[in-house]
Order: sequence, then structure tokens, then C-alpha cells
Amino acid sequence: MYQRSDHGFGNGSGTAALSLDQALPAGFGRRIVRPSAWQRIEARLADVELVPDLGARIGSREWFRGLATCAVLISAAWALAPGFDPIIAASPPAMGEEARSEARVLSIAPLALGADTGRRMAATDAVAPLADTPERPSIDLVATLGRGDGFARVLTRAGVADSEAAKVASLVAGAVSLGDIAPGTRMDVTLGRRPNRNVARPLDFLAFRARFDLRLQLERANGALVLKRIPIAVDDTPLRIQGRRGASFVTSARAAGVPAHAIEAYLKAIGGKISINDLGPDDRFDIIIEHARAETGETKTGKLLYAGLDQGRRQVRLIEWTIDGRTEWFDAAGVGKKRGVMTQPVSGRLTSGFGMRRHPLLGYSRLHKGLDFGAPHGAPIYAATDGVVAFAGRNRGYGNYVRLNHAGGIGTGYAHMSRIAVPGGARVRQGQVIGYVGSTGLSTGPHLHYEVYRNGVAINPKSISFVQTSQLAGADLGRFRAKLAQLLNVKLGAKAAPPPAAQPMGGALAKAVR
Repeated sequence: MYQRSDHGFGNGSGTAALSLDQALPAGFGRRIVRPSAWQRIEARLADVELVPDLGARIGSREWFRGLATCAVLISAAWALAPGFDPIIAASPPAMGEEARSEARVLSIAPLALGADTGRRMAATDAVAPLADTPERPSIDLVATLGRGDGFARVLTRAGVADSEAAKVASLVAGAVSLGDIAPGTRMDVTLGRRPNRNVARPLDFLAFRARFDLRLQLERANGALVLKRIPIAVDDTPLRIQGRRGASFVTSARAAGVPAHAIEAYLKAIGGKISINDLGPDDRFDIIIEHARAETGETKTGKLLYAGLDQGRRQVRLIEWTIDGRTEWFDAAGVGKKRGVMTQPVSGRLTSGFGMRRHPLLGYSRLHKGLDFGAPHGAPIYAATDGVVAFAGRNRGYGNYVRLNHAGGIGTGYAHMSRIAVPGGARVRQGQVIGYVGSTGLSTGPHLHYEVYRNGVAINPKSISFVQTSQLAGADLGRFRAKLAQLLNVKLGAKAAPPPAAQPMGGALAKAVR
């Protein structure tokens, strides 16, 4: 029964020992000691687990015992927590001016403010205050004109008296408009000696660059300020840049020195004649922009003057020209940008097409002569293309109605407007607002009824496609050719030649612009 190989305590297994205890009668070989009541309670409490895992055996007696323990601990912590009432304590009295000055001296503020924030140490009886301190005979400083700032206000902030600042502004305005002085302009100011501390220092010297080609200088002579104009020589030779397109036009142009705004203008100009996607890596660009070089070293670039493209089989040469109040890019033949008719003159969705349909209000079928676009009430309506207002007013079932006449016998109509924005007989441009969406006349809700006419007969707006171009002629064409020839004479690093006199096409000039 008792073997050392058995698992248990002593020389035998636990099972064998338990069986033996039960087999032997009480009192056999030893005295039985019975536990006391307190020992039995301790043994029972030792088996009770007060803090079980609340994530296991959810709903059992042990779990509810742990939940009760958690609730008791939280309640005890809440009951024993201190209150949030403020602690009553005496507040220090407010510091006086001298005490505050002493505190500032001992802080880091003197270093931050240039060591000008008070006395360096407390004053004693040995310190005798000065009745007066000497001033510097003059003060040199720099003032900067901010965006939206006033010229006289800048001088006033620098320490100039209001009356003298107004006088200086009047002198400068006689030489250049104060509004033309660019924000960020730096002014060298010298303030002179004053008779006492109760008045502002007089202005002895003022110098600044009023324009790219002009510097203004004011000096005090015999007690009065004298304005002196100092012209700055400027070379306004246009800047001509040529190069190969390569893998990317923008990258190649920027590497060649073309400003970003000129690249944007070039792409818009060329895009009106050819598709940008048609450009090849071997195509060469030719760009001329306004450029100014001052004798002091500064440079300034302006707008794009000439946009050229050489594709070998085709050459594009464009310059900007204004005709009838419209500025466009014209090619060498004097032909402007092509403009097509807008197919949707309002921002909205197509709700009804052209053709026979049952009228929603009249109840019978009839020809719907246009397109209906659903749009919110008050949305702007734009002119489809350039034209003349033939009618603007109330027109029976159309309600508020505008009709435009265009070139080539084409007309457009816009109905059911809430408000008309153009008078009869007025000339309008493509994209100009002519009215606002409404629901006047025979209408079931806010929308635009858009019609297109050819020789007075309504046609499907989706079926028409025509373009409109500007063509220079007469004196305008002559001046245009002269300007083009002048720009074509600009060499890389050479000055533009004076414009030749206007003359008919012919000879070398005809070859240049053909």
C-alpha cells in the first residue's frame, strides 16, 4: 500500500492515507484534536475569494460577490474623497509702482526689452536724480509702408509731427501719386534735434524709391524741406526666351527662366489655337515678355507680349490685341480666338428636351421648341454668345423673356425669368448675365426655357454648332502688323526695334506674318 513511487505526501499516496484514517477507529494510537469555532470560521473565510475576475464566470455567485466588492470600494473612495471648496488664505497686497519696477529689474524682462525696463538696482540716498538728461542730436531709422497704410501715418508712427507729416505727404503727392507707392517700400528717415521734450523731432531727411524708375529725397535746407527727384535709368528691353519643349513644357520653360505667370498666359493663348496635347517633345517655344532692368540692379517682369510655337510643319505666332473693347490673342493673319455657342446657359440639369410632348398645364401635345433646365430660383442666366438684345420684357406664356440676335441669322431665347438684367437694344458678351431663373408665365416651377432660332425658325439647340471669330481689318490690321513686326525683331539680348509705319501686306513683312 505504501510505495515511494506513489505521488503524495510521506511514504504513501494521499488516497491511501485518507482510507487509513477512515478505517482506524477514533483514539487508535493518537488523540483526536477538534478545531475551535474561530478556526473553523478562519478556514471558511480563507476559501472565499472577495476579488474574482469580473470577466469570467459572469452571473455566478463568485461574480456577484466581486461586483459587490467593486461597488463597496467605489462608494468608499467617493465618501472619503476631499471636498472641492476653495482654501481660504490671505492674498498679498497689490504691488506699488516702485515695487513693480524693482521686480522687473530682477526679472528677465530687461534682457528681453533691451535693458530699458527700470532701474538696475534699488535707489539709495546716494543717488541724486538728474533734472534733465541729454538727447541724441539725431535719430536714423527705417519706416516701412504697409498694405493699406497711409503715407502720412507711416511718418507719424516714426515720430514726425502730424502737421509736418501732412506737409511731406503733400510734397510727395506733387511728384507721384501716393497710391502708386508699392506696399513694402522702405523709407530712410532722419529725425533732427528738438528744442525740448514736449515737441516732436523735426524731419531732417527722407529718402525712398517711389517708382521703379524714380527715387525721391527730401532734405531740410534753411529750415524748409526741399523735394529732390532722382531718376533711375531703366532698360525696358523685352525679354525673349526660346527653347525646346522636351518631356514637359512647364519644366522646360521654368528651366529657361520664364516666370510662372507668363507660362500660364502662354498656355491659355496657345490653347485657343491648338490642343496642348498635340505638342511634341521637339516643338520649340518662343516667348517674349515685358522686362525692365534698373541701373541699380533690380529687375521686373511684366505680362506676356508674344507667344510663338514652331512645330516644323506649322508655326503659331500670337500677340494680344484689343478690338471693340475685347482683348484677345490674334494670330499673324489678324484672326482672333474662336468662340463657340454655350449649350447650357444656366447651371442646372436638363429636365425636358426638344420635340413633341404633352404640355403639363395645357393638357395636350404640342412642339416643345427648346430645352428646359431645372435650376434654383434666382440662379443667373448667361448669354449663349455675343449678340444684341432684340426683346426684353413680358411675352405671354414665356413670362419674362429675353431674345438675342447673333451673327449668321442665329437667335436665342430665354423664358420664365424672375428678373431681366439687360435692356432692349443693348449689346451683350458671351457669358454675360442677362437675367435670373424664375417661374413666370406658363410654368410649373423655377426653370429656364432655352430656345435657338435659325432665320426665325426654332431648331434643336443640341443640333447647332457654329463658331465666331474676330477679324482685324483696315487701320487696326495695319497697326497689328506693325506691332508684330516690332516683336519679331527682338533678338535674344537685343533691344526691340522701333515700330515701322503701318503699310499694306507685302514683301518681307508678308513672309513674316503669312
